Amino acid sequence: MLSLNTVVYVALAVVASVLAMGIYALFRGGEFGRSYSNKLMRLRVVTQAIAITVIVGVFWWRSKH
Repeated sequence: MLSLNTVVYVALAVVASVLAMGIYALFRGGEFGRSYSNKLMRLRVVTQAIAITVIVGVFWWRSKH
């Protein structure tokens, strides 16, 4: 079973990865930038919301146990 710390680190790594890809697409420009930069930044918002939910859930779990 994964530890709670590992779950939090994975969630943060996913957010950072999507952010990095979005910034890369934004600065690369051209057809690739037009196609992917906005989609990746929207995906970042979704992954960030999931990561915040995971972090709050971990804090709640630790306070109860």
